[in-house]
Amino acid sequence: MAAKSQLCSVWVGSETGILKGVSLSKKQAFNFCEMSCLSRDQEVCTMTWGDSQETEVLVGCLNGSVKTFSIEKGIFTESRECGDVSQGRFTGLAVTDSSLITCVESGLLKVWSEGSSNTVEINVGAEVCKMRQNPSQRHHVATGGKENPLKVWDLQRPDKPIFTAKNVANDWLGLRVPVWVKDVAFIQDSSKIVTCTGHHQVRVYDPSSPQRRPVLEAQFSEYPLTALSLPADQASVVVGNTHGQLAILDLRKGLVRGCLKGLAGAVRGLQCHPSLPLLASCGLDRFLRVHSLKDRTLLHKVYLKSRLNCVLLSSKDLELCGSDTAGEVEEVKAEGENEEDEVWDSMEMVKEQPGKRVTSEEPSEAAGKTAKKKRKVVKQ
Repeated sequence: MAAKSQLCSVWVGSETGILKGVSLSKKQAFNFCEMSCLSRDQEVCTMTWGDSQETEVLVGCLNGSVKTFSIEKGIFTESRECGDVSQGRFTGLAVTDSSLITCVESGLLKVWSEGSSNTVEINVGAEVCKMRQNPSQRHHVATGGKENPLKVWDLQRPDKPIFTAKNVANDWLGLRVPVWVKDVAFIQDSSKIVTCTGHHQVRVYDPSSPQRRPVLEAQFSEYPLTALSLPADQASVVVGNTHGQLAILDLRKGLVRGCLKGLAGAVRGLQCHPSLPLLASCGLDRFLRVHSLKDRTLLHKVYLKSRLNCVLLSSKDLELCGSDTAGEVEEVKAEGENEEDEVWDSMEMVKEQPGKRVTSEEPSEAAGKTAKKKRKVVKQ
């Protein structure tokens, strides 16, 4: 399995608990799990790289365990209990030089120190939808959720957040605007933070300014936004919603630059390549798609059999497929794994009933008789 895992340039987590690796250059997909002991409580909720060299993938499961997958060995090397089912799903994973950071829906954020049983616990507020790490300042994380505004935390001083967003002004009816942060991202080489909401809004905040309300707000479509990602140029943001719509929004003017087509279900995972104009997306329609952000064409379409929750791109291996994007959609089929679809398992087998079998000729004869009757009626 080690040779297979080293070929993969895209990693996807599924509802069935399977970690899937896809090689776009070889046009192959692989399942990495023990098929005999799969269960629904091993559903993959979130993923992140375990190190800066991208040799490990950390997988946060529904049952509260965080598993470490070694790409060099092609196997899971460690499993750590970092949560409880009663606390909700994982909403974010992150790592620093010596710590693992986890956050669950109940609002419990924990910092697990390496080689020590001591943990730092922070209550970031209930109904958290997303926790993200600042890539340039790895001890800073942002959190937000339903009626839980955007907050930025310094894990070296976890007593209180260093920034708390203020809700926007009341609407034209004088009613309070509800808060529902669905995803967060830090804009590199800047102090700004971009969020998307369950009320189809995209907002940009600047913690360095005295203003705690958004410095920019835009809207896309009319359906709840579920995920966002920042392209390499950091001048725009890609957002996806519950109806499978993807759009590129300009972060300077708040205008929609264009839309990406092809999705047929809710978007659950988005990630832009850190250096190439490529976007990987996955969701409920069980496809992994790779779009070009230059001309918004679909480069790869991969059917992976399970409903997908999250996607993780490799910054180095994906470059191999840059010259292979001829505009055709390539379907990658898994090898050697038999992953049964739940729909087929739930269907009853239909047995052939004894008696006369209808041949293909009988319908044509009946159709001919009907046509003759119609002609007679017309002549009369």
